[in-house]
Amino acid sequence: MKRRTFLKTGAVAAAASALASPAIAQHSPEVRWRLTSSFPRSLDTIYGTAQMFAKYVAEATDNKFQIQTFPAGEIIPGLQALDAVSNGSIECAQTPIYFYIGKEPTLAFGTGIPFGLNARHQHAWLHFGGGNEIINEALAKFNVIGIVMGNSGTQMGGWFRKEIKSVEDLKGLKFRIGGMGGHVLAKLGVVPQQIAPGDVYPALERGTIDAVEFVGAYDDEKLAFQRVAKYYYYPGWWEGGAMLHLIVNNEKWNALPKHYQTILKNAAEAANNWMLGKYDLVNGPALKRLIAGGAELRAFPPDVMEACWKAANELYAEISAQNPLFKRALESHNAFRAETLYYWQIAEHYYDTTLMALLRKG
Repeated sequence: MKRRTFLKTGAVAAAASALASPAIAQHSPEVRWRLTSSFPRSLDTIYGTAQMFAKYVAEATDNKFQIQTFPAGEIIPGLQALDAVSNGSIECAQTPIYFYIGKEPTLAFGTGIPFGLNARHQHAWLHFGGGNEIINEALAKFNVIGIVMGNSGTQMGGWFRKEIKSVEDLKGLKFRIGGMGGHVLAKLGVVPQQIAPGDVYPALERGTIDAVEFVGAYDDEKLAFQRVAKYYYYPGWWEGGAMLHLIVNNEKWNALPKHYQTILKNAAEAANNWMLGKYDLVNGPALKRLIAGGAELRAFPPDVMEACWKAANELYAEISAQNPLFKRALESHNAFRAETLYYWQIAEHYYDTTLMALLRKG
């Protein structure tokens, strides 16, 4: 009798134990992925965002989902990340998708177009204004999906060997610049150069290029551009809020359990906030150090800004006439920009400019 009672009790306990185990734990496979970044390891904020993402995923899955990160060039060249994910050579990548506008111009909107949205507005448009749907429609032809993962905020205008006093000074300028900004500047005589981040300093040092834009003060200081070009211009009107993406091979994505997909999305969002917050912390002090070290801060002259604005809109009209998806993205983006700036100028902008004026007065 005791034996029968024990067996019965044991069976009930085993069943109860099985029921008590979360269903999610019973369907959480061991997964090992690799992630290639388009950025070197030395850029601890941009590349660090990929590392933080991998950390969040591991922690949320009790280390069952491990993502090993690799800097640009270690296994995949920085500008070939999309190709590698597309063909399945690697599961995922961290990259600004405007690197690939030669394949599909609409991808420019995923990172940010010249005279586009700032970081908060870019995030809002992508998540709530239909941007993500358009971007993933553009990415679908490459057998990948894109998930927002990181933003630099408004960038600096870059380092120049000579001053830019007028539009004439742009003619013939060999300028390392990514994305749609290079196409805009080409209309004004600039010779844009697409160079992977790790190769930029040697090109500037040798004089292969005359100017370079990268991100902001913190990363520019690390890359030591101030040693070979002293004029530091602002703002980076071609990247008002440069967004990075996690791109994932479709087959690898579809093979994941649904809760792993959700974890990836949430980890990418957390990494996005980490990157933007980190830059807000470090860029100001870095800019002060650069100026103290001899960098000469300059604003792009108003006539240069106006010429670039005009050239940008001409370029968008030309592309829209040939590319219906780009046209749809542009119309969605511009409608959102008009609406959000209406409120921004009343609330956020007036508050910020007032506060800065008051602080200057002491």
